[in-house]
Amino acid sequence: MWCLLITACFAVVAQNKVAQLADFKQVQSLSLKQPDAALIVLKKMQAHAVDAGDNVTAATCLQKMGQICYTQGHFAQALDFYQHADKLFDKTQNKNLIAANLSELGTLYYYNKQPNLSLSLYNRALGLYKQTNNLKGQAGILGDIGHFYEKSHQYDSAFYYQRQALKNYSNLNSNGGSAKIYENLGSIYEDLAKYDSAYSCFNRSLQLYRADGNETGTIEVINNLGDILRKTGRYKESVMLSRRALKLAEQSGNTYEMAAVTKDLGKEYELMGRLDSAFHFVELSRKYSLEIYSKESVNQTAVLQVLYDINKKSDEINRLNNIRKINLIITAAVVVVVLLLSALGLVVFSRQRLKIKEQHAQARQKEAQHELVQLELKNRRLEEEGLKQQLDLKGRELSAYTLNLIRNNQLLDSLRSTLQAMVKEDKRDQKKQMQQIILQINESFNHDQPWKEFTAAFEQVHQSFFDNLKKQSSDLTSADIRLITLLKINLDSKDMAALLGISMDSLRVSRYRLRKKLNLTQGDNLTAFIQAL
Repeated sequence: MWCLLITACFAVVAQNKVAQLADFKQVQSLSLKQPDAALIVLKKMQAHAVDAGDNVTAATCLQKMGQICYTQGHFAQALDFYQHADKLFDKTQNKNLIAANLSELGTLYYYNKQPNLSLSLYNRALGLYKQTNNLKGQAGILGDIGHFYEKSHQYDSAFYYQRQALKNYSNLNSNGGSAKIYENLGSIYEDLAKYDSAYSCFNRSLQLYRADGNETGTIEVINNLGDILRKTGRYKESVMLSRRALKLAEQSGNTYEMAAVTKDLGKEYELMGRLDSAFHFVELSRKYSLEIYSKESVNQTAVLQVLYDINKKSDEINRLNNIRKINLIITAAVVVVVLLLSALGLVVFSRQRLKIKEQHAQARQKEAQHELVQLELKNRRLEEEGLKQQLDLKGRELSAYTLNLIRNNQLLDSLRSTLQAMVKEDKRDQKKQMQQIILQINESFNHDQPWKEFTAAFEQVHQSFFDNLKKQSSDLTSADIRLITLLKINLDSKDMAALLGISMDSLRVSRYRLRKKLNLTQGDNLTAFIQAL
């Protein structure tokens, strides 16, 4: 049957689209009878909400799924749904929605035996409701905290929070909320054995539930009133109220309340000594309990199957999403690698162009340097040629000067010889004058100025010669140096004797003395040695 209901729900989804399935009251009603079908519908709604980017609807669906799992006893799965809902509610920044989900989580942790965490979540939710001045939300949390302290047997705190909650509900004129708080207060008084106060609170709760049209609340409170009458020994009145509660439960088909009421009737008839009736109602209670257990087992199995399918689909979706992410990552990586390679290629190309440009610049620079070197070499060659020409000119001048000097000396020598011969003829009237002329000629042979000029011309042609000569000997006379210079310009002995104004025999003696001063051995050639300096 529920398969048809699921099909019908999906038909509604197909026909009315997601916007028309946002009526969570219908889903809540479905969850009471077919929780597995409600889970499927909620999962479908949640998927549509995710695709539409509607975080509020998606979170609310998760919250409702958590409520169904909590009701069916699947606390771990319920916690997972609530926590996912909490993350989505945080994104909406809606404090009321966040607080409502924290309240649900607090209740879950309480029944999962984690009271400290439960109370912490309740207080966080209360703080958020106070920030938004949400009185209804505050009243609900205050009632939950009061219930928490009641179960912890901290009755003073329980009364305080329940009365604070009642105050808020009264200000809001909320019959349903006030009825629940009066029911809670009656339960506290019942625990304290203050049955008159408990009866008064339950009776007030009954009036408010009826005014609010809450059938389940009405049945619960009537049954609670029967418990108070039973505990105070008013068994007949207790039975009457319990039977009325049973009738209402049967009319509404509320198996849970039928099981609870028949159990209380069994206790009441047992106290009255009517054991047959007591046994009958105890058996009815067991029957209803088995029916509830069987129904819950079926629902739990169905819910587990739905959860398995949901998780399986979720895993498949996650797997596909992971594959898509991996593909995206691979694609992105390929794009990045291509971009990097392109960038690297551009860099290499740019560097190569720059390198080629630098090479061209270096080549041009080297070419310019080469041209500069060639120009410098050309200039040097021109300078060398100029110097060579100057040396040649100086050499020619030196040769001409030497030749003139030789001719002059030869002329003087000839004149001297002629005059000497005339002197020997002993002509007394001319003898004195001719001796005077001979003396002047001799002085001309020994005059230093022509030699200074000759030496200056010689040094221009043969640079550093005299420095090298001084390294060979430091005791050379001016006459020695004159002889050496004549040997350097490679004059023959006759010309050298004429220039020096000495005879050939005197020249040989001068050469011999010069060899000793220069430390030349017997076989060394004086002229070759001087040419090498």
